[in-house]
Amino acid sequence: MGVIGTGAERARTLRQNTGSGSLRVEGMIPPQEASARRREIEDKLKQEEETLSFIRDSLEKSDQLTKNMVSILSSFESRLMKLENSIIPVHKQTENLQRLQENVEKTLSCLDHVISYYHVASDTEKIIREGPTGRLEEYLGSMAKIQKAVEYFQDNSPDSPELNKVKLLFERGKESLESEFRSLMTRHSKVVSPVLILDLISGEDELEVQEEMSLEHLPEGVLLDVVRISRWLVDYGHNQDFMNVYYQIRSSQLDRSIKGLKEHFRKSSSSSGVPYSPAIPNKRKDTPTKKPIKRPGTIRKAQNLLKQYSQHGLDGKKGGSNLIPLEGRDDMLDVETDAYIHCVSAFVKLAQSEYQLLTEIIPEHHQKKTFDSLIQDALDGLMLEGENIVSAARKAIVRHDFSAVLTVFPILRHLKQTKPEFDQVLQGTAASTKNKLPSLITSMETVGAKALEDFADNIKNDPDKEYNMPKDGTVHELTSNAILFLQQLLDFQETAGAMLASQETSSSATSYSSEFSKRLLSTYICKVLGNLQLNLLSKSKVYEDPALSAIFLHNNYNYILKALEKSELIQLVAVTQKTAERSYREHIEQQIQTYQRSWLKVTDYITEKNVPVFQPGVKLRDKERQMIKERFKGFNDGLEELCKIQKAWAIPDTEQRDKIRQAQKHIVKETYGAFLHRYGSVPFTKNPEKYIKYRVEQVGHMIDRLFDTSA
Repeated sequence: MGVIGTGAERARTLRQNTGSGSLRVEGMIPPQEASARRREIEDKLKQEEETLSFIRDSLEKSDQLTKNMVSILSSFESRLMKLENSIIPVHKQTENLQRLQENVEKTLSCLDHVISYYHVASDTEKIIREGPTGRLEEYLGSMAKIQKAVEYFQDNSPDSPELNKVKLLFERGKESLESEFRSLMTRHSKVVSPVLILDLISGEDELEVQEEMSLEHLPEGVLLDVVRISRWLVDYGHNQDFMNVYYQIRSSQLDRSIKGLKEHFRKSSSSSGVPYSPAIPNKRKDTPTKKPIKRPGTIRKAQNLLKQYSQHGLDGKKGGSNLIPLEGRDDMLDVETDAYIHCVSAFVKLAQSEYQLLTEIIPEHHQKKTFDSLIQDALDGLMLEGENIVSAARKAIVRHDFSAVLTVFPILRHLKQTKPEFDQVLQGTAASTKNKLPSLITSMETVGAKALEDFADNIKNDPDKEYNMPKDGTVHELTSNAILFLQQLLDFQETAGAMLASQETSSSATSYSSEFSKRLLSTYICKVLGNLQLNLLSKSKVYEDPALSAIFLHNNYNYILKALEKSELIQLVAVTQKTAERSYREHIEQQIQTYQRSWLKVTDYITEKNVPVFQPGVKLRDKERQMIKERFKGFNDGLEELCKIQKAWAIPDTEQRDKIRQAQKHIVKETYGAFLHRYGSVPFTKNPEKYIKYRVEQVGHMIDRLFDTSA
């Protein structure tokens, strides 16, 4: 059993090692197979034993190597510790020596630096004494050395005499820089020539010219020096006095430039009548450009219109107004007005240029204040002159000299047009500075509105003076003056409308809309024309002869209508009075009819209704012959009298004169012709030539010579 059991166990072991499934035959293993199996197992066992022996040998060698490595490392560690213990003290000693060396070097450097401060005064004294002129770079370098010496002694030796010495030298150097700043600004700040200013102004609408006409107030090199000095004085000198020096010098140049322009303008106007800018520098050396300045010429323009209407009677014939244009005074007013207008434009341009220069020299936080001070003299001069113009206008209103008041209109218009640029230039200045121009504009609007109001009242209340009435019934001076004044308003419609609107208290007036102002101006013109018409009616009563009164009114109404039609006044009037033109034509026709009634005392003698009918062939009685004689005599005397009187009257308008003559000639000739045809052959007298003095054609010729003093 033991053998069998042992065999069974071996069989199971064999199956496990070989991976065989099961014995092909249950029971005992064949002897050959068992022997082979045994040999195989034995071979494997031997092989495993060899492997185990190799592993054991390897482990022993490894252990030996480990022991050897541990021994080597232990020896190396021991040596490192010995080396460290030897090197560290040496390293520390070397480090200490290096630190000591650095300290010595720093100490020597500090000593050299300190010693140098004691030599600053002697090294820089000569440079400071000689000043910065011509060597600003070197001078500022010396000042930097002195400043550092001052700071050193203040921090380290405040009681040393060296501090006082370098302080004194620093102050002396700072004063020299301030003096150099003043000297540079004084020597190189030049008054801008009037010619250059006029070119600058006239180039406003020409971009190319405007770009070329930038002003160079200081040479480039001088400007660089001035900028460096100003920055040093602010950063290191802690000095602001140079800013006062700057604005005083530049303010004087600005003021003198504007005054020079004004004087040049007056001289040019008095000598040539038209100021001009001779040339733009460096543009065309061989072709100077004469630029006529745009002059308002308002008074002269209106006077020319008035002369055209009154002296030439609206048609080129002599006759008309008694107004004597004050040409010399008006020319003077135009010159003063133009000069002021151009000075205002010059101020804006020059102030803009001054601000650009100032921003390069003056520190940013001081620029606005300095600029405010710089422009004060020139601005105050302009404002004072403007107020003088306002004051003169007020005095002119008192004496009813309204043509002088009209100088305010172009100035006010220009001030309003320039105000946006003014506001931009004055941006950042004090409120008092900004308010100067608006205050002047308000004053001018007020005095202008006062002038308009007083003029309308003056037209209404002008007294009836017999010696001032035209003997020939032509246009009255009041009419021509009124038209002159209204004509001048045409060039300043917006300005005049704004003047009127500024006096309105209604909420709508605050908007100052263009349409509102235009309606106000239209209403005003209608008011003036209405006042004029009322006054003319009153004046016409001065004439004892109703016919002359009618001719007077006719001439004035016709003058007004033609003046309105020849200008834009009729369009302005039509804004609020649509039927004005028709109304004047009706008035003119009414006066013609009134005049024609003056001939009734002539034609009534010979009208058919006033003459009895005589039978042909029947002998006339004495009473009837006498009546015919009286008719002829009455007609002849009346005709002669009227022709003599009315020959001295005037109707300047050719068209109207011919129209009135033709109408009257037609009536008289027709009536006289009928009367002559009926009674010319009647034997009412032995001397018919005594009573039949005129043929029908002769009567027509006599009427054709009416209103003609030369006939």
